[in-house]
Amino acid sequence: MTELMGRRALVTGGSRGIGAAIALALADKGADVALTYERSADRAAEVVRAIEAKGRRGLAIQADSADAAAVKRSVDEAAAGLGGLDILVNNAGIVRYGPVEEMSLTDIDAILGVNIRSVILASQAAVPHLGQGGRVITIGSCLAERVPMPGVTVYAMSKSALLAFTRGLARELGPRGITVNLVQPGPTDTDMNPATGDQADGQRALTALGHYGTSKDVAAAVAFLASPAARQITGTGITVDGGANA
Repeated sequence: MTELMGRRALVTGGSRGIGAAIALALADKGADVALTYERSADRAAEVVRAIEAKGRRGLAIQADSADAAAVKRSVDEAAAGLGGLDILVNNAGIVRYGPVEEMSLTDIDAILGVNIRSVILASQAAVPHLGQGGRVITIGSCLAERVPMPGVTVYAMSKSALLAFTRGLARELGPRGITVNLVQPGPTDTDMNPATGDQADGQRALTALGHYGTSKDVAAAVAFLASPAARQITGTGITVDGGANA
């Protein structure tokens, strides 16, 4: 499991859930990993210790993905702390539920700021550090392509924007040997969307497999896209949703 030996990665929002699973999956394959967190310093420290227990370097960086300056700073700090940067995983994201007519401007701005603007800014800051074989991988949502329930319209729209961003950036960075891809999870058992939650049965029923996924399922797709085996894959998405969009 050394496909990523010597590679250096940054995972935004990597202190818990899918982000933490991604950080550990990359470390399992040999990468040194920095992660950002907003408030969960203790949980971020736990992830760093787990990375270090695998014999890799780990680094936790406090940064609010809603803060444009903090996003850029976190990328630069990761590159400085790890001695460079080869892989950026744009994982940080937020959810706000409600009908469009009832969404506050504060909630709309929060969704757009974290789910879209921070992805653009982190990628922009990472590009100068990335070289041949570099990777930009963003975590989206299966809701970007199908919205089977009300109340998630603005969130789904924010994730849909990542499709166009991924395709466009892949064109821009392809000549440099850098790939850009999107991973779109479906119902995944996390703190934000537990498999035992009030909405879980409805989401589970949408899937072809009949069960929630895990953070490790999503992390496995990210680790593959970060590996040399995915050198010919760019400008596209992998949907990890148990067939919810089938």
